[in-house]
Amino acid sequence: MAQKTDPAAAPAPAESAGVKSARRAIDLIETFAANDVWLSLSDLHARTGFPRSSLHGLLRTLLDAGWLEADANSARYRLGVRALICGTAYLDRDAIVPYATEALERIREKTGFTAHFARRNGTEVVYLETRESQHSTHLISRVGRTLPTHATALGKALLAELTHEEVEALMPEELVALTPNTITTLDALHADLARTRERGYAAEIEEGTLGVRCVAAVIPYRIPGTDAMSCSMPLGKVTDADVERVGELLAETTAELGQQLRRAGIR
Repeated sequence: MAQKTDPAAAPAPAESAGVKSARRAIDLIETFAANDVWLSLSDLHARTGFPRSSLHGLLRTLLDAGWLEADANSARYRLGVRALICGTAYLDRDAIVPYATEALERIREKTGFTAHFARRNGTEVVYLETRESQHSTHLISRVGRTLPTHATALGKALLAELTHEEVEALMPEELVALTPNTITTLDALHADLARTRERGYAAEIEEGTLGVRCVAAVIPYRIPGTDAMSCSMPLGKVTDADVERVGELLAETTAELGQQLRRAGIR
């Protein structure tokens, strides 16, 4: 006798299709976010593998909703203003941001260098706030941008919060090199994380960006830490002693900020 199936046990075809379309819409938005160029339907098909017929409908829906903008002359697309509005809403609703911004201002004032606040998201760090040096020529906001954890002082400060086993489970075996100085093996990464734990802050020299040294420290208000602050310094304008001084300042500032957040009940 054929076994009867419970209609409630499996999603209805319409529901399944709806979930699939929602997942594809999210993947499409993230594809645009990962590319800083206008993308055509052919570009998107190559990057996502989605059928062209599905892409037509998804693009039209996202365009109508304001999540995409279209270049009528080239039939190409890029992220629209809704992406910015929703991204800004995330920051507006994060209770730590005002406290972090104040701390960044103090770091920049005391060091004269650019200061960053970021959060770990898997194997990446996401920049949530930046205060540029008064002498900086960098005019593009880093907020919302991501970099690999293993290639940044911010990321390594946060990875140092994890155990050896947790790092092994999280990180891929092959680490992508952003510069010739980027750490590309797990053994080298573990050794670097051990040094980070010992001195109380992470450091890197041209591992994420050529011509830049960076130090970073975790904000200790969660266990393990999810957020960190860093200071970026031009390679030719600082000595090892300068970098050590800034690293210690960051460790002190983030420790004070962690206490302030815990007193405020922010977790």
